[in-house]
Amino acid sequence: MSATTLTNIRIRVQGLKIPPVYGILVVVFIAAVILDSIFGRGQITSSTILTNMVVRSVALGIVAVGQTFVMLAASIDLSVAYLISVTAVMASYLMQGDPDRVPMAVAAVFGIGAAVGLINGLIVSKLKVNPFIATLGVGLVLKGILNASFETFVGAVPRSFQSFGYDAIGPVPISILVLLGVTALGAFVLSRTKFGAHLYAVGGNEESSRLSGLRTDRVIIMAHVICSLTAVLTGLFIVSRLRSGAPWVGPDGLYDLESIAAVVVGGTALSGGRGGVVGTLAGVLIFGVLDTMFNQLGVDTFLKQVLRGAIIILAVASYTIRSREKAA
Repeated sequence: MSATTLTNIRIRVQGLKIPPVYGILVVVFIAAVILDSIFGRGQITSSTILTNMVVRSVALGIVAVGQTFVMLAASIDLSVAYLISVTAVMASYLMQGDPDRVPMAVAAVFGIGAAVGLINGLIVSKLKVNPFIATLGVGLVLKGILNASFETFVGAVPRSFQSFGYDAIGPVPISILVLLGVTALGAFVLSRTKFGAHLYAVGGNEESSRLSGLRTDRVIIMAHVICSLTAVLTGLFIVSRLRSGAPWVGPDGLYDLESIAAVVVGGTALSGGRGGVVGTLAGVLIFGVLDTMFNQLGVDTFLKQVLRGAIIILAVASYTIRSREKAA
């Protein structure tokens, strides 16, 4: 790829302006406050509820950052939910409540995550399998291994490791700082590194990028590895809060579909090449505000899923309409 093209891409991605989705976040939050004051308990603005809202968004937020990377490359990853379960189960199983085993367990699950991401990337880039099918297949393999090996909660994590999920530095929970750190690191990589510029280029037009000299396969593989590593970090956060891992913690959280939805709501194009993790964070917080509002209003669990699904459909439809208008 020519130096001029890379420079143009860098200029485009380095303009870290606040995405429009933050305006939507403000509107949703104001609406939640009004509805809670009329029909709920009027406590949604309390510091405790707001902090709990963000903490509950940490798991989705971390994996959504990784999902943003693969979606910017015009790919997708449906294996993250099962990788989260693998991480939670294996970390708990390897730690066995012993603080001395924590470094070994953490290294092991990150190694598993890197391997899963590498496999996903190779299948998508080298074998040219549709990413939806490729990552779904890998996810089902992980599911089969989990279900064949474990049936319920297994092992335990030591108290020192639970600080990830429960402790705070001053008034700010450690988990929130981790989410902000992962988001900041993701934004830096996308806006300030050559890999970030290449990722936008490949997502915008893979064939043109390849003809320009970019090693597109490597970019796609690296994006999938990053996504898998964020899924591992999410699994570690979840097991630190549950104190033990189980095969269903990932799928039950719908982290695959909801991470994709959060990325799209945050403004990342389904076709790749446009968006970023700053917008994704807003998408995650929008879901967090909605969940908190539903809880405050006492909305039925099943109705809550219906409403969330409707919001996702509206968000994707809105993206499609905007894309058509720009194309016209």
